[in-house]
Amino acid sequence: MATPAEWIAGARPRTLPAAATPVLVGSGAAAQVDGFAAGPALLALGVALALQVGVNYANDYSDGVRGTDAERVGPRRLTASGAAPASRVRGAAFAAFATAGVLGLVLVAVTGYWWLLAVGAASIVAAWYYTGGKNPYGYRGLGEVGVFVFFGLVAVLGTTYTQAGQVPWTGYVAAVAVGLLACALLMVNNLRDIPTDTVTGKRTLAVRLGDFRARRVYLAMIWVPLLLAVVCAFAAPWSLLTLLLLLPAVLLSIPVVVGARGPLLVPVLAGTGLYELGYGLLLGFGLSL
Repeated sequence: MATPAEWIAGARPRTLPAAATPVLVGSGAAAQVDGFAAGPALLALGVALALQVGVNYANDYSDGVRGTDAERVGPRRLTASGAAPASRVRGAAFAAFATAGVLGLVLVAVTGYWWLLAVGAASIVAAWYYTGGKNPYGYRGLGEVGVFVFFGLVAVLGTTYTQAGQVPWTGYVAAVAVGLLACALLMVNNLRDIPTDTVTGKRTLAVRLGDFRARRVYLAMIWVPLLLAVVCAFAAPWSLLTLLLLLPAVLLSIPVVVGARGPLLVPVLAGTGLYELGYGLLLGFGLSL
């Protein structure tokens, strides 16, 4: 039976910045137009975190029952390792999705934007079918598309709109930036797993691009958001605070450029998560000023 520590590890805490960052940035964009509201912001954060945990458990379950996690470079998975029965991992995923659904329902009730229920339902469906179902889109190289849309555009713009009732143009630019960073987190994870994913037939975008091009795409995903922050500075000058991340961006780029593989990419994965969180804090704060 899996220990509490193994269940926590199975939730993959290193990926949680991908959930928190869009809420930070979206709240900053709302504050830019004097629309920040703490209650909806906290509810949006709860929804985002629950969805992220849910998709992580769902991936653990789906990859485990398919056998694509039998050989892993990164931390072991609950299902594939046999630490927890597949049914319990699936149940944990559904519990997280249910939590996200309840919090989303409260958020919609508080704000009155009932049409957002459809967006929330689409988010849960996308989270499950990333690696779940008979034809998961994550296995066809479309994982980054889903991440960009739901952990970038939907999360940032939804957070802003539920607070301010509008979205400034900086919010749209910031949503693209956050989406790219969320994709970077997935890209470096899949870059690490190219050898095993190739063998098991998991055709992620990294596998389709190949090692060399996948590394270049990752670099674009962490550097372009800094340029987009400069664009935001035309309306919110304090957005330039995000340029404090220039050195971290260089440090993340070096191992990827020199060809680090396997376990050597694990620190890059962790660092990318912290980089995204730092970006969210700095850009969100800059927009709010």
